[in-house]
Order: sequence, then structure tokens, then C-alpha cells
Amino acid sequence: MMIRLTCLAASLLLTACAQSPQQSAASSEPETPRNIIFMIGDGMGANYLTAYRYFLAEGKQQQIKPTIYDELWTGISSTWPDDQTLVTDSAASATALATGYKTFNGAISVDQQHLPIGTLMQQAKRLGKANGIVASSQVNHATPAAFLAHNPSRRNMDAIADHYFDIRVEGQLVPDLMFGGGARHFIRDDRNLVAEFQAEGYQYADSWQQLTQLSQAPALALLADNGLPSVLNQEKEAPLQVMTEKALELLADHPKGFVLMVEGSQIDWCGHANDIACAMAEMHDFARAIQSAKAFVDANPDTLLIITADHETGGLALAADGIYEWRADLIYGVQYTVREITRRMMKLEPAELADQWRHWTGLTLSDEQLTEVQTVHQQQPELYALLNGYINKATRTGWTTDGHTAADVPVMAYGAGAEQFTGFMDNIDIAKRIMGFIQQSAN
Repeated sequence: MMIRLTCLAASLLLTACAQSPQQSAASSEPETPRNIIFMIGDGMGANYLTAYRYFLAEGKQQQIKPTIYDELWTGISSTWPDDQTLVTDSAASATALATGYKTFNGAISVDQQHLPIGTLMQQAKRLGKANGIVASSQVNHATPAAFLAHNPSRRNMDAIADHYFDIRVEGQLVPDLMFGGGARHFIRDDRNLVAEFQAEGYQYADSWQQLTQLSQAPALALLADNGLPSVLNQEKEAPLQVMTEKALELLADHPKGFVLMVEGSQIDWCGHANDIACAMAEMHDFARAIQSAKAFVDANPDTLLIITADHETGGLALAADGIYEWRADLIYGVQYTVREITRRMMKLEPAELADQWRHWTGLTLSDEQLTEVQTVHQQQPELYALLNGYINKATRTGWTTDGHTAADVPVMAYGAGAEQFTGFMDNIDIAKRIMGFIQQSAN
């Protein structure tokens, strides 16, 4: 069934926010960006930015310097959903960022009555712009889904993938480019969406080599069955940066400009796992993608780069156990995610555990710790908990939860219109300001 949305939340188009508090009523109008690069660090609270700053410093002999995040930081945002919990999930927060409306946890761009809410990418398509999605998760995961689909449950991932093809705006597919994982949701026994996209003229890639060979939009690249491997566990250098640069290359010459959403998806996954080395690796990949986006803005000053998070994950604390210390230097010795180290440790003989642990983490097991590991080393949950605890204890890293928190999240902006994203705002304000720019640039 073809779903056609020809009139998309007209009221949203009239709700662009007024001038920021820093602007006087007599000041000139801000420059309207032709292109929007919207980057979302899933789970990336302000504490993650602080951690990344000190993480880099430990790699540079304690020379603490501002990172790319610090250089672009302009404000902070609240993230509460419309369901009385105060703690949002990615679906509700991404809906707020994509539509300018609050909704309930789990919802993909639908309201409390499960009716579709028009998204900024649907608006952009109606006004002649191109749209792109880049994610290190499945491209139909909660955050990217909120920009392109409508469903009362983020878990209906096959149906969400179907929407990417079935939803049309004035006869046109909404996404012009999608890079990430999720092939199993697009090539299924009941439907082959890849073939359908190819029949509509989309170039397709299912490997990194093929991604580099894509020459024009529309394009689809599905590089894993599910999410991409964690940065720590794969050989590909800076995967999110590579996808971002290719996306910008293919969208750059669109005559009416573009909207590109880039999600650092797995910062959140590392936070859920309470895995600090994993989190810093994903933050580094996201930072490199931001560097590439900033370089694009420098070369194309009619572009706005806006960066935020959907929520904070894990309640990350840079110190623990009452000790005034955070050992970021020890994170550099951890070669894989804790889940991958656990998987490898379970394949070893008891006599090999201590040496391999030291090789994979740079840490030494005490006699007591070695006995604990040997006791549970064939029991995955128990072994994982032990190993993760050893790394967190050594680095003095604290976590309050393996879920999300209600903490406010940072906002960063650069380029045309960046002055509209200073100070405190709610996540729906970000969407409203972006949608206002999209409308203005089409006039």
C-alpha cells in the first residue's frame, strides 16, 4: 500500500522560534541555511563530552585542550517525553527532534492517538530538498526511523523499513540516501525492499568497497545485517566518518539543498553496557564525523551544522568509590568491547586467562580476581559483569544505571543560523528552528 502525505503538519511550518535572547529586536535577520546537517549522538550526555576531553588529554601527556565538541558547544537541551516518566527513550526523543512535538516512549513520529506527525524530512522533500540518513545502527532503528516513518512501536522494524519505501510526498520517496546497518529488515522472505529501491533508481552497496564506488544519489548502503560492529571490534577506520563524507559528497550538488541526519548510534549502546572504552571509541568516531561535517560547512557557508543528543545513557560518572581520580589513561589499553573480551575469554583454558586479559586490556588480574574469573569463566553474564567491573574499578568510572537518565544534553551549532541554538532549550525547540529554516530557504 502506498502511503501519500501531501499536507504535512502545516502548523509546524509556522512555529519557527523567535530571535535568541542574545539578539535585540533591531538586529538583522540571521542567515538562512540552504543545507542542514543534523548530528545526533545517541545517549551522549554532557558527561560524555567531558570524558572525551580527558580521554584525549591522557593520550597527549596530560595536555588538556578543547575538543571539537567543546569548540562547537552553544547550549543545552531538556529531553522529557509526553508520558509522565521524565526519562525518554530514543523513539520519543527522536520524534521530538524530527517533528517538534512530544510523544510517548516507544513511539515513532505518532501522537498519543497514534496519528502520524509530519517530520522535517517530509517537509524538506515537499519543498524540493534532498534527504539523507547515516547511522551506525540499523537505518530503521529508533532515531533514524523518527525522521522517515510513523509507528506506535519502535520494535516494528520491518514495518518501519516498509515505510521508507511506501511513504511518498507528492509522489516522491522521502529518503534520497540511507547508509548504515539493517539489511535483514530490507531483504526478507516476504519483501525485498532493496530490489524495490533499485527499481526506483537507487544505487546499492552492501560492502565498504561498494560504498566508496557510489557515484550519485539516490543511494542505499546496508553494511551489516543489524547494527554495524562496535568501533573497537572492527578494522574499518572511522566508519561513521567514512559514511558521513560519502553522504555529503553525494548530496552536495542538489539544486535546492539537503537535510542530512547523522547518528552516532552506538554511544548509547556502550552506555547501556556500562563500557567506558567502548563509549570513548564511539565518541571518537562521532567526533571525526563532526570534523568532516564542519569542514563541509567551512567550504559551504550556506550550511548549518547542528549537533545534540536524544538523551543521556548510563549516568556516567568520572570518578567512583569516593576516590578523587579518573584514570582515562588506562582506557587506552582496552582493545575490544567488554562483550567481545568476554566472548574470547570463554574460549580459553583457565591457565590462559590472566595473560590474555593483560594482553586485551593492559590490566593485571589480582590473585583474588583470577580465582573469581576462573570460577565463572564459562558463565557469560557472570563473567561479563566481573570483567566490566574490573575495568570500571581500575579507571574509577561510575555508572548509575544501565538505562537512560533524565539529564539535560548538550547542543552544538556551527555555520549559517548557529546563533539560534544558544542557551537553554527543549528538544522540540531544536526541531522547530530547523523546520523554520527549511521553510525560509524555500521562499
